[in-house]
Amino acid sequence: MKPYRIKRKKSILKIFKSRVFWLGVLVLLAFCGIFYLISFSSFFQIKEIKIMGNQKISSETLENSIKKEIVRKIVFYNSKSIFLAQLNKIRKNLLKEYPQAARADLKRIFPDKISLKIQERKPIAIFCPAESGTEKCFLLDREGIIFEPAENNFSGLPKIVGNIGSLNLGEKALESNYLEYILEIKGKLAENQKIEIKEFIPSEKKLTVITFDGWQIFFDPRGNVPDQILNLNLILNEKIPPEERGNLEYIDLRFGNKVYRKFR
Repeated sequence: MKPYRIKRKKSILKIFKSRVFWLGVLVLLAFCGIFYLISFSSFFQIKEIKIMGNQKISSETLENSIKKEIVRKIVFYNSKSIFLAQLNKIRKNLLKEYPQAARADLKRIFPDKISLKIQERKPIAIFCPAESGTEKCFLLDREGIIFEPAENNFSGLPKIVGNIGSLNLGEKALESNYLEYILEIKGKLAENQKIEIKEFIPSEKKLTVITFDGWQIFFDPRGNVPDQILNLNLILNEKIPPEERGNLEYIDLRFGNKVYRKFR
């Protein structure tokens, strides 16, 4: 038994004398030191959140949302390390929480700051549900996304009536190319005939334009806007003078150069 113990002691001594062993110890200590520095050093703990670009969304609420996201649990301790902040996850959660935000750009500013640049959605139309009994309307941005309830001070925007179903704020209510089509028609009608529009009712094969005078115009959403406007101008200028438009029910522009009209 004694020779075995001597051999065992010699093998342990060899390990402690080995350069590889001490190199491994140094690497482990360096790793632990770096891990502590990255995770828990006060030098790299996030102390300030800079917020830019927001106008409607409160800076305080944005900051509070980010503060909740930057805390990471490591074993039994909390860390707000700038290295551990998951900026992409924070960005996605901010866009989900604040539908008024079209973009949220987050950046690290070493050693202890995060910057947030918000780009808010700009309303270009009002979207109102076609479902009966629902009076609440929403602001619509250029992407066709509803992002907040519409107030009375947005009366100058075009009104679009459509099926909203179970849509939530931040979701698409209308395809952006269809919205551009509606805006182009609105501009042409105001420019050429000074026609005041009450509302637009889009569908797959027909865009219904209801005027404040009570008559309607049917457009083909798959057709060319300038051609349909040209046909409208021709029939209004040559066939339907302003004094007769009070009895007009509709003008249908969906069939090329064949324009149909109906009086009450």
